[in-house]
Parts: sequence; C-alpha cells; structure tokens
Amino acid sequence: MTSTSEGEGSGFRLHLGDFDSALAAVFTDAAPNGSINLDPDRIEHDLARLVLALIEFLRRLLELQAVRRMEAHALSEDEEERVGLALMRAAAQVNRLARELGVDPRELNLQLGPLGRLL
Repeated sequence: MTSTSEGEGSGFRLHLGDFDSALAAVFTDAAPNGSINLDPDRIEHDLARLVLALIEFLRRLLELQAVRRMEAHALSEDEEERVGLALMRAAAQVNRLARELGVDPRELNLQLGPLGRLL
C-alpha cells in the first residue's frame, strides 16, 4: 500500500506499506528480536504475549491521553484521582495476567520492524 496516515498536528507520517512489512515480520521466522514468531509448539504463550502487548499498548495510550487532559486542566481533582487509580490498577492487572500466563512483562515491548518498538 502506498497510502499514508498523518497524525493531527504531530508531524508523524505512517506509510501503510511499513505497517504491512511490520505485520508480516511478526508472523514469519525472519522476525527481528523482540517480535512474536507464532510457533505451533508455543502458540498459547505467543498469543498470550500478543494479546497482553496490545492491552499494554492501549493502557499506555489511555495514560498519555489522561496526562494530556490533566495538563490542559480538563479534569477535576476528583477525576484526576479516579483516572490515576484506574490506570495503576490496569497496569497491575496486566502484570498479574502476564505472570499467570508465564509471560515476562519485558516481552510485551514488541519489535514492529520499520515502525520501531510497540511501547
């Protein structure tokens, strides 16, 4: 694909071909260190790692959005407290699930080829 997506006001430019390459790398034996190679003998671990990495990625996005809203003074003190507590609990749950599923939390930082690290 040759289309691009540009983040609003961020100057960030994503070439969809890069995304296709990164996605292909995740599912091949030639994937760089830090990426997921779906091995039939370890499919449960690899899928758990992939799902947890996506959950952690979304949690961090929510955290960044919360920080942005706090810096813009768009939240009351009560809301800031609730959001902070919710994000801390979410991080603890991701770590708990990782331990239960035998995934090292450091494994959640996936290498996405030309896109760089997931987290």
